[in-house]
Amino acid sequence: MKPDIPAIAVENLTARYGERTILEGVTCAVRPGEVFLIIGGSGCGKSTLLKHMIGLYTPAAGRVCVHGVDLSTLDEEALHGMRKGMGVLFQSGALIGSMTLFENVALPLSEHTRLPDETIARIVRMKLALVDLAGYEDLYPAELSGGMKKRAGLARAMALDPKILFFDEPSSGLDPVSSAELEATITRINTGTGTTMVIVSHDLDLIFHIAHRVVLLDSETRGIIAEGDPHQLRETSRDRRVIRFLNRTIEG
Repeated sequence: MKPDIPAIAVENLTARYGERTILEGVTCAVRPGEVFLIIGGSGCGKSTLLKHMIGLYTPAAGRVCVHGVDLSTLDEEALHGMRKGMGVLFQSGALIGSMTLFENVALPLSEHTRLPDETIARIVRMKLALVDLAGYEDLYPAELSGGMKKRAGLARAMALDPKILFFDEPSSGLDPVSSAELEATITRINTGTGTTMVIVSHDLDLIFHIAHRVVLLDSETRGIIAEGDPHQLRETSRDRRVIRFLNRTIEG
């Protein structure tokens, strides 16, 4: 991939559910290696935009390009191949309860590669060490804390060494300490591997601690009302909607 080509380019995207338009004319680009957050209040289309970037939804208008390839031009086989270069961390962690932590992380490797068992085992141990879960291989999801489940889900999302990682509200349901641990893990992985990260969140701590850039979506305009470094936006924006969101203020 050429460095001047965005990891993800969203061009004039319109998203609809039936007759209801959720997003209209959205354009943004995710740079290779950056931590890019999609932020905004409930119902503004954050997860909808994320799912279009992954290729789970097809735009009603516009297009999404990943590494310069228009996802709408791909057949199912090619799209499946493209998704192998993506990892997704769902809100719940989406671990399989009947499998140990080792088996959960090994699953993508067993399904999508022909690596020998000893190589898979080595990769699994490495991925678990990256998220500070070395030594927990034999535990089941029910034996893990909420924060550990999120980090385990992240280890599984990284199993195939994706170029892009997607996170849907990663700090949702976590206590402050577990959330801070997850933030540190995400930052460490991004710094160490250069993996591009796209994160949906409304958590201000997460936004200000890890984001390189953000796009702020608005449900009324059905589009982006601010883009840039969140710290700069908080200090310099004159848009009341941006100020309210980034400072959590309520007008009387």
